[in-house]
Amino acid sequence: MAKDNQFVSQIADIETDFPQWYSDVVLKTKLVDYGPVKGTMVIRPYGYAIWENIQKELDRRFKETGHENAYFPLLIPMSFMTKEAEHVEGFAPEVAVVTHAGGEKLAEPLCVRPTSETIIGTMYGKWIQSYRDLPVLMNQWANVMRWEKTTRPFLRTSEFLWQEGHTVHATEEEAMEETMKMLSVYEEFARTCLAMPVLTGRKTEKEKFAGAVATFGMEAMMHDGKSLQAGTSHYLGQNFAKAFEIKFLDKDGVQKYAYTTSWGVSTRLIGAIIMTHGDQRGLVLPPVVAPVQAVIVPIAAKKEGVAEACRALAERLKAAGVRVKLDDSENSPGWKFNEWEMKGVPVRIELGPRDLENGKMTCARRDTNEKTELELANAEQGVRDLLAQVQTSLYERAKARMDSRMKDAETLDELLDGVNGGNFVRAGWCGCRACEDKVKEFAQATARVFAAEDTAQRCVACGEKSAHTVVFARAY
Repeated sequence: MAKDNQFVSQIADIETDFPQWYSDVVLKTKLVDYGPVKGTMVIRPYGYAIWENIQKELDRRFKETGHENAYFPLLIPMSFMTKEAEHVEGFAPEVAVVTHAGGEKLAEPLCVRPTSETIIGTMYGKWIQSYRDLPVLMNQWANVMRWEKTTRPFLRTSEFLWQEGHTVHATEEEAMEETMKMLSVYEEFARTCLAMPVLTGRKTEKEKFAGAVATFGMEAMMHDGKSLQAGTSHYLGQNFAKAFEIKFLDKDGVQKYAYTTSWGVSTRLIGAIIMTHGDQRGLVLPPVVAPVQAVIVPIAAKKEGVAEACRALAERLKAAGVRVKLDDSENSPGWKFNEWEMKGVPVRIELGPRDLENGKMTCARRDTNEKTELELANAEQGVRDLLAQVQTSLYERAKARMDSRMKDAETLDELLDGVNGGNFVRAGWCGCRACEDKVKEFAQATARVFAAEDTAQRCVACGEKSAHTVVFARAY
């Protein structure tokens, strides 16, 4: 697409320099700015509004499935982190440690939470005594810190916002049911709210969460064909229960270790939205989570009746539940068109003297740039219908792209060709760690999730009989 306005000319070309395009977009649309500490970000109001809408949609789903919100401390005694060996080994390189406070050296160092299994497990061990106390279904909205070496706003930062669910169950069956239930909650949310198709499935031992028995991931395809891990759900078995003495007296009078799960998504989802739907003109936001769903731009605003009609329309749409913005600034209509396009507002409404005379309003869709005239008298229903069409269209477009970029490979060369072409590649894997490492070394691709169906016959790396069909991709 030609760079035909000053806004687009400030953004790198999405096809030739996708990483720079991403950085330009997040900064120029005022979603985020870089924090003064390396690897941190300041989420600006427009970006935080997206997160608030994500929170609202997910929080409702969590509560509908019986979960309650709680909050646990940011600082965790270092001794807690050492109780689960695999867990501490997995997070050790990323942990930030506090050694001094109040002008004195602490008796025990404290780590800034990279995740909360240890502190929450400690409290669950204190609270749970009997089978009557189970299940425990809690969620926490919080910030976490992981000292990342290479960072990018939303995708990978030293501090980020997320939710982490932590549940406790009497049996393995109940815990596994919870693990899969929350994975399906995430998948439905991604599809219906973010308009983002995802692949869900189990991860390999190499890619699982440190300390988990099994990790199930949700992978989304970005514009450049790379994968983004958009969410995870972990079956922790009794690993953390044994480390933190989460035991209960069962109905049969026997003390037993409980089974636990954890699951989470983060502000990384904002990056996923940007890279799934964005185009050369900037953001393209799904209406369900867009901070502004419709913007009204007055045309010839100084003409009699225009400003008043625009204000009245804004009030009507607001009353109808539409997140609407009236741009009555002194900037030109053309400037406003470009500004709100770059910000990804799903629907733009133009209202001028001719529109008022005809009882119409001109609406432009951000996803297709198509314009249509709607009856002003029926503006509320017309805009709601248009927003629904945009939401559906964005999902269908992203789904079609992912489907067209799903390839199969029987050899390493075919796998390399596939990921070089910006594709997800299904291939056989014998289950051997050495073969998984060989794929990464040869093609710079990792195993994202096990495919829904085992269709491969031979391992792509060694040629032996395949144990699983795996989706490989390059990833953020």
